[in-house]
Amino acid sequence: MGLVEAWGGNAFGWFFANIIESFYNFGYAVTHPSEWLAWLPYINATMPTPEIKESLMRFIYYGASRELFFVLFTIFLIVTIIGLFHNGFMWACVRRLEGFANKVGRFFAWAGLFMVLQQIMIIFLQRVFAVSEISLGFGLKFSQDVSWWSEELKLYNALIVCLCATYTFVQGGHVRVDLIYSVVSYRTKRIIDMVGSMLFMIPAALLTWLYGWFFLWRNLVVPNPSASDALDRLINKARALRWNIETIGFSPNGFNAYFLFKILLVTFVIMVVLQAIAFFYRSYLELKEGPASEGRFLDKDALGDPTAERAAQIH
Repeated sequence: MGLVEAWGGNAFGWFFANIIESFYNFGYAVTHPSEWLAWLPYINATMPTPEIKESLMRFIYYGASRELFFVLFTIFLIVTIIGLFHNGFMWACVRRLEGFANKVGRFFAWAGLFMVLQQIMIIFLQRVFAVSEISLGFGLKFSQDVSWWSEELKLYNALIVCLCATYTFVQGGHVRVDLIYSVVSYRTKRIIDMVGSMLFMIPAALLTWLYGWFFLWRNLVVPNPSASDALDRLINKARALRWNIETIGFSPNGFNAYFLFKILLVTFVIMVVLQAIAFFYRSYLELKEGPASEGRFLDKDALGDPTAERAAQIH
């Protein structure tokens, strides 16, 4: 649309021009999906035409672009404004976002059990039967060296860290050092929570995204995209674009799917941003409605042990 160039002489003009243009950018992206999603049927396969290669480069570019940020920021503003006038709608957003974090976290928390069972299996087969290779049964033809399975345990740990972090946050399970927070009033706590979610959680997550997004794609395609590349430069690079998925392990027969860790990193950032929004909304609603609304609709796990429940409340 050109508003950013026309109004970009000062910070306020640049900011509001980007918000106005975000409506156009969102509409254009929705009505022209082939320009940035045509590569999906060719994941890890030869991309037959230049147009398909260019669509992947657009996806990479816009995935960490100013345009995407302002589209998401405008959506956040619209949802927030609606919620300010209809608190029931904002509570529904809180329940959905916290419910999503809980469901994902509760599911992937089982990775801890699989990690323990797999470690026991590796020790038992390697020490007792001197097995050098482990194969999956049930009709699956998948065999790997014991060292591959040993290093693959890191993936279970990464699943827990990246996909259960927001679940732990909802449950109040993160360790926190309260020098001021624990002794201030109820309203001050809610204000601290609101400010913290907007000034600490989201900026830290966005900074991680900017690094993690290109870190991911540099291990998936060549020529390597760079955060400093303009769209035109990336489109020019698309002529030689091909998949080059990282399959190098740290040891000769070790785990070789480290690109999964990069995918988990950007997934973690998405979940943190969503939880920061949910926490901001919850803090605002609890501030507005008073102490009676504290913990409203909060789906916390029941530990079944009074002592453990008390310890969880303290932390």
